[in-house]
Amino acid sequence: MNPNKALVVFSGGQDSTTCLFWAKKHFEEVYALSFLYGQKHVKEVEIAREIARKAEVHFDVMDVPLIGQLGKNSLTDTSIPMDETKPEDTFPNTFVPGRNLFFLSIAAVYARERGIRHLVTGVSQTDFSGYPDCRDSFIKSLNVTLNLAMDEQFVIHTPLMWIDKAQTWALADELGVLDLVRHETLTCYNGIPGDGCGHCPACKLRREGLEKYLNQLKMNS
Repeated sequence: MNPNKALVVFSGGQDSTTCLFWAKKHFEEVYALSFLYGQKHVKEVEIAREIARKAEVHFDVMDVPLIGQLGKNSLTDTSIPMDETKPEDTFPNTFVPGRNLFFLSIAAVYARERGIRHLVTGVSQTDFSGYPDCRDSFIKSLNVTLNLAMDEQFVIHTPLMWIDKAQTWALADELGVLDLVRHETLTCYNGIPGDGCGHCPACKLRREGLEKYLNQLKMNS
């Protein structure tokens, strides 16, 4: 295993793009892996490909439609209206069951075949939408499981785990890619790049974080 190589689970959104450039700062050679899992807006993969090209990192795509077919959710099923607020006592229907479990498991196998032991993902427990597979406890548990399953010593890095969206924008700025993240990524659940549709849960969280960060800059200037 090469200690200077890392693989980023990469969707082309705000969080994973910030993580991609974080990885470039900390590792000599970076790979980015995207997934086609039956999501409505496959445009995100083409956006991810273009960002990876600009970042000069290796890029690959895995076609895994089974992930989207296994459970009912509004990101893969066009017949389900998307929850725009989090329901009480349950997950929003934008939750794709098992998505991060599958993504990271596939990423680990992909990484193993290329001598990579460092995996990077943009999950966050601080600013998440009620998704259980974004929690630190899940990541730590899966890290142990992957190591046992393949007798390897993977390390899953979560640079955003304990920071909110404003701090994620600050990190992108620190890495010199705030404009790229703001204008060229796709976070919107309705498939609109940049600032997005403005009213889906992902756009609301992203916009609130950006406004908070920009206000902090003004106050400190």
